[in-house]
Amino acid sequence: MRSDVVRLFQTLPHRCGYFETRNAQNLVVDPSVPQLAQIYDLALTRGYRRAGGHVYFPHCSGCRACVACRIPVERFEPDRSQRRCIRRNADLRAEVLPAGYTDERFALYCDYLRSRHPNGGMDDATPEDFARFLYTDWSPTRFVEWRLHGRLIAVAVTDVCTTGLSAVYTYFDPGEDAHSLGTFAITEQVRIARARGLDHLYLGFWIDGHPKMDYKRRYRPLQILRAGRWIDADAAAPAAPGHAPPDATRP
Repeated sequence: MRSDVVRLFQTLPHRCGYFETRNAQNLVVDPSVPQLAQIYDLALTRGYRRAGGHVYFPHCSGCRACVACRIPVERFEPDRSQRRCIRRNADLRAEVLPAGYTDERFALYCDYLRSRHPNGGMDDATPEDFARFLYTDWSPTRFVEWRLHGRLIAVAVTDVCTTGLSAVYTYFDPGEDAHSLGTFAITEQVRIARARGLDHLYLGFWIDGHPKMDYKRRYRPLQILRAGRWIDADAAAPAAPGHAPPDATRP
């Protein structure tokens, strides 16, 4: 695939989902470009992410807190807590399936949103919202399902690209806290990437010290994209306050 020019659009400012007093903006790859699937594959390595049919990168005025991150799967070593989580879920049955709507998947999605994001604008989702947010016609998306005694309890929406897996979104039964399903889903996606011979699991964005995002530091080694290079987060010096997003205009 060859593309001489890829157009980027900048969104209007909107309320930041992580800092109440800040506005956010994204750079979005032209959604009409016919090679979007191939561009997305490369864009992952440049720190971009997919939401629905959009491939985007945070590009906010005066803030560079969001940092792209990924796990190099061959080097990943689960810690003691993660090993316990894996053992605790040994009785779950996993299956990698095509993306798509089912009543069962949607019901679990709604239960999760009502529990984890009440009054956040997502907790009254429709089937159209479900499809629009999680997958699209061009995306290489699979749904990894886990069942307990035949009952669906977790779904990891995962894009399977040549450069690695991208963990797009995970939702699960909010009544199954003892299973630590969010943690388990990430360790399982690492396992699937390794089995497929892929090098990385992309986790989207990390914000140093933020309570919603700092859990990603628990997956070691975690790599972050800094000045156009992927480096281990543990070895990275703190970024300067005005640090610009790497390759933000060149997906």
